[in-house]
Amino acid sequence: MRIAAENIFNITNDSFEESALGIFRFQYENNKVYQAFCKGIRRTPEQVKSTDTIPFLPVEFFKTHRIVSGNTNPEIVFTSSGTTGSITSKHEVSDLSVYDNSLKEGFRFAYGNPEEWTFLFLLPGYMDREGSSLVYMAEQLRSLSRSNSSGFYLRNHEELNQQLLQLRNTDQKVMLLGVTYALLDHAEKFPIHFPQLTVMETGGMKGKRKEMTREELHSILAPAFGVNAIHSEYGMTELLSQAYSKGQGIYSCPPWMKIQIRETHDPFSIAATGKTGGINIIDLANINSCSFISTSDLGKVHTDGTFEVLGRFDHSDLRGCNLMVE
Repeated sequence: MRIAAENIFNITNDSFEESALGIFRFQYENNKVYQAFCKGIRRTPEQVKSTDTIPFLPVEFFKTHRIVSGNTNPEIVFTSSGTTGSITSKHEVSDLSVYDNSLKEGFRFAYGNPEEWTFLFLLPGYMDREGSSLVYMAEQLRSLSRSNSSGFYLRNHEELNQQLLQLRNTDQKVMLLGVTYALLDHAEKFPIHFPQLTVMETGGMKGKRKEMTREELHSILAPAFGVNAIHSEYGMTELLSQAYSKGQGIYSCPPWMKIQIRETHDPFSIAATGKTGGINIIDLANINSCSFISTSDLGKVHTDGTFEVLGRFDHSDLRGCNLMVE
């Protein structure tokens, strides 16, 4: 049995609950690791009547187990960057078309048609290794763009600056997406006044610079690029969907993705709206893996469903895409 992937991207607020419960039952039956986890905490489909009672698999399981629903072979394996000597996560993606559709429709939900954008990518470090979901995401966005100016710039900041200067004099929608330390490097070398530019940081100091709070980082980047706000992307190796922030660290999810906050001292209880706790993610696009993931990130959800990422649990492994603790 397989859930029809095309139906995922037609989910609305009204149909989310029913869809999530259906995918939970499907993954309980077809994902051996997830089923064993659910049984271990004594939470079977008979006890699950709402998304508040669905079990969330700790993200660390992706480091030690094959998290797959069914027996299909992967089309690609995404791996986390991690740190030297650490165990990295592996996410086997059996149907890349689901990821591609999730990316395209998720971007469309947040920013409009990706075909209308020029994408400039500053992803050193990630381009140097295989299996990066961030690099795959960037390559897909570039392929969707109709602009011949879209491309990767790695460490050649002068060339990127020349491209930005040229694009500043056009009416094109331009997005510069980069890892944190690389954006800081560029901002120091080539400040520019480009108010129409969308600057999106994806996190990640990777030991290149000292960690900063989001406010510190954005207070440096915004004036250096001449923009009013710095955008952010929240995604991870273990997911197939992304949430985006258009400023102030407030993220919005596409309709098939939702954030829940769990109590810090009771991982099986959902925290009240506005309270800080552990971030649980429902990503219904992740139908062939696990759609219900308990992360090591701290955050809070607002009444309108938007959320903030506030840091990480102290006991967590340091992830390659570090989050800034506020």
